[in-house]
Amino acid sequence: MDPIPKSEYYYANKIALIAMKALQDVMGKNGMNAILNMAHLPQFIDHYPPDNLEREFNFSDFSALNLALEEMYGPRGGRGLALRAGRATFADSLRNFGALAGAGDLAFKVLPLPAKMRIGIPAMARIFSQISDQYSTVVEKENEFIYTIHRCPVCWGRSNVDKPVCFIAVGLLQEGLKWLSGGMEFRVNESKCVAMNDLVCEFVIQRVPIG
Repeated sequence: MDPIPKSEYYYANKIALIAMKALQDVMGKNGMNAILNMAHLPQFIDHYPPDNLEREFNFSDFSALNLALEEMYGPRGGRGLALRAGRATFADSLRNFGALAGAGDLAFKVLPLPAKMRIGIPAMARIFSQISDQYSTVVEKENEFIYTIHRCPVCWGRSNVDKPVCFIAVGLLQEGLKWLSGGMEFRVNESKCVAMNDLVCEFVIQRVPIG
């Protein structure tokens, strides 16, 4: 695969670190090293990003990791790994951030589900605006929430793809919704993707949980 040109936007080191650890848990050390080599990121072999919130991990490097997953495991295999990495990234870190800190409190837990979603989904979007150059917005509709990433690190620098590719983001949203709702699963579909030459990456979150 060709290198993805560097961007001027950055993720917090901690997010990249947790995503890499999650991928390594699934693929093993040798598999992860192969992915890093394929992504033109050999500098991260045995040297993952530091565990801090400095904005130092380039969007293009995050996108290259995602592309390398697809190249090595195929679209379906790469998708499954990316979903797991996204879920782990939320489970291991994001629920402890300020914007969601109150969501573990009893006062939040006793709210009805619609109120939890109305508060929690925009809070998730705010976290990324706070700790990275990813800019996200949320619009509430009658049967769904539209979660839009206006600068997406997952597919940065890619184009002319025929299907959405931001499965790390889908997994992250799925796990966030599971945590907010107290264990329910929700359908999250990416309806627009910058890699498909759309202007934004857009995710449709169904209000009603699955099953």
